[in-house]
Amino acid sequence: MEIATLQNEIRKLLRERNAILIVHYYEREEIQAIADILGDSLALNIEAARTEAEVIVFAGVHFMAESAAIVSPEKTVLLPRLDAGCPLADRITPDQLAQARKEHPDAAVVSYVNSTAAIKAGSDICCTSANAVKVVNSLMEAQEILMIPDGNLARYTAGFTDKKIIPWNGYCPVHHFLTPEDVVRTKALHPGAPFAAHPECRTEVLMMADFVGSTAGIIRFAAKSPAREIILGTEEGVIVKMKKESPDKTFIPASGNLACRTMKLTTLEDIRDALREMKNVIRVTEEIRVPAKRALDRMLALS
Repeated sequence: MEIATLQNEIRKLLRERNAILIVHYYEREEIQAIADILGDSLALNIEAARTEAEVIVFAGVHFMAESAAIVSPEKTVLLPRLDAGCPLADRITPDQLAQARKEHPDAAVVSYVNSTAAIKAGSDICCTSANAVKVVNSLMEAQEILMIPDGNLARYTAGFTDKKIIPWNGYCPVHHFLTPEDVVRTKALHPGAPFAAHPECRTEVLMMADFVGSTAGIIRFAAKSPAREIILGTEEGVIVKMKKESPDKTFIPASGNLACRTMKLTTLEDIRDALREMKNVIRVTEEIRVPAKRALDRMLALS
């Protein structure tokens, strides 16, 4: 079936179901094109909490749909592909978190939103890559911070606080395996082009960057930069938005491996079928939802 036909069918089903399609920047271009809300993790969390729609269709990965179900328990949340998971979120279990709390009894736990509902429930507060520094510095009573599950984000945040940051050993494969050699090679091919990197990248890569920021931050940087070419150290899906905002600029991934496999699993057909059949409903038990919402609410109050 033609892309336009599928897109029109989805928009019709969204109207019929009183549904909203929330899409992450890393999704396929044809899905981004029909989003009601397109954004990064922070923006999508905020919009999920605000929407008056009865149904939320989340084109993203599992933890994102869980977050929508946490903040909007009265709504039906659909995840078009149940196998769209997050390798970073899988890097810590509730048992591991409980053990870490025992080992660091004085530490406040800050969980990246790229984590499961159960991990959020065991945390004191959540953060995103956009507000991690602000969140950590807001914890006035805590001098030790256990940041989970992204160790690279934790190490980046440590450079902007006097608190002792204890990083977990997790990482996002897309960002973590971008190497300094990749950046050097790409810079040589595009001399003078600034390099913008996501804080999920390794420290040695971030040290080479002209700008470090969240997905939305990188998009803003690209739009404002006078450079005609910009090298990107983040998932390549952001280029769709960048090209719309700056069609006269060229955006170059710093390597050929900056695509998130699980983000790209979702297709237009998956979204249509989820809406048709109202299937793949994401639910979070109240036992987990209530403390997880508390951690998310504490973060959102700072946003």
